[in-house]
Amino acid sequence: MEYVATIGIEIHCELKTNTKMFSGAPCSFGRKANTCTNEIDLGEPGTMPCVNMEAVAKAIEACTALHLTIDPLVKFDRKNYYYSDLPKGFQITQQFHPIGRDGYIMIHTSEGEKKIRINRIHMEEDTAKQFHLTSKTLLDYNRAGTPLIEIVSEPDMKNGEEAQAYVEALRQTLLYLGVSDVKMEEGSMRCDVNISIAPVGSNTLGTKNEIKNINSISNVGKAIEYEIKRQKEILEEGGVIHQETRRFDDKTGETILMRRKEGNVDYKFFPEPNIFPIRLDENWIKDIQANMKELPEERKERYAKEYGLSDHDINILIGNKEMSEFFEEVMKSTKDAKNVCNWLLSDVSGWLNKHGETITTTKLEPQNLAKLIAMIDDGKISTKQAKEIVDDLMEGKDPEVVVKEKGLEQVSDTGLIESLVQKVLDENPQAIEDFKAGKDRAVGFLVGQVMKASKGQANPGMVNEILRNAIKERI
Repeated sequence: MEYVATIGIEIHCELKTNTKMFSGAPCSFGRKANTCTNEIDLGEPGTMPCVNMEAVAKAIEACTALHLTIDPLVKFDRKNYYYSDLPKGFQITQQFHPIGRDGYIMIHTSEGEKKIRINRIHMEEDTAKQFHLTSKTLLDYNRAGTPLIEIVSEPDMKNGEEAQAYVEALRQTLLYLGVSDVKMEEGSMRCDVNISIAPVGSNTLGTKNEIKNINSISNVGKAIEYEIKRQKEILEEGGVIHQETRRFDDKTGETILMRRKEGNVDYKFFPEPNIFPIRLDENWIKDIQANMKELPEERKERYAKEYGLSDHDINILIGNKEMSEFFEEVMKSTKDAKNVCNWLLSDVSGWLNKHGETITTTKLEPQNLAKLIAMIDDGKISTKQAKEIVDDLMEGKDPEVVVKEKGLEQVSDTGLIESLVQKVLDENPQAIEDFKAGKDRAVGFLVGQVMKASKGQANPGMVNEILRNAIKERI
């Protein structure tokens, strides 16, 4: 029997603010445990929350970029439950009045472009971080109270590829906006997937399973494909799918049962009594929207129109925000967009991968890369010679200085090249006979001999032209 999957995704994304959602404690990652918290985060009696305006502004940016309708009346609710990572015994969230509703994002897959609807975005606070040891659990409250937005999709995805494309599209959008670091490995972006399968043509959805806290985009696809396979095997064997919460083990490539759900938990939601409803000023919202940063799709269109780059090159550049921004800096010193892109995506990226660095951790200067490309275009050095000084370039050295120091200047002296060509032809009469016999490879051999005689410094284009003319004169 053929089955179709129905997939929805909930993404928790920490906002890039200086302080927490309802307190003045600093937001941080990697700081000493329990040093970035205060009495409000810990829920001490008598403390009162105060809404972080910067967090609200960033939530507005996210809603705008993802085409959601913004509710100018901000209301918060109290979600009551006890868990060890929730110091107050409740979480302040937006259950009934999300800041944004009914948006969408476009994704690109092997099947073409597809719209994925977004049901809502709401603001809330993060929990503490737990460290489970053999006999006890340790708590770090530094994360408690960090501003979050939760992005809830509609169940519009059908497979792992679409889900990966959705998460990547969201990640890029939020990163380019600057509202979040979206580092899944650090937990600033966390992904929960809801998935069910049903026979093709069925009007009834299957039983939903949730896969919690998937820690990478590639694992989103792997977890979904495994879960589809697992559920299908159960149904084909006559079994029953139970509503469960599962996790993905990236070592085994399997989803593992955490707990079964016997029904919906009653969180006893009610309006947060310590935060009165806030009416946002329309001009403030418009000012935020008018000053938003360039989005990935906007930058893609500009690169195609302004630089004439291919879709392939554009997608790779845009996929790495730091590289894209470096490209922008190089383009301030040159108009040769294609060669800049080629160098960044080949030799520069290769060097970065080999040395385990990023474009921002190297000493490579944008103007030096532009200068190197100009030297190639002007015939001062060959592409081969340029590749010989990549290490120097990545160490921040001026290519003009390096070329002079290493004696790599390309020879474009017509008289000198002609003399080398005549010498090579005198020494290789058989190659001339081979050319006469229609063996074009003979020219390549002779060019190589001239380049060898010039120690690789002769201008290859001039060598080829002068050599062919010299051969014609001899036959």
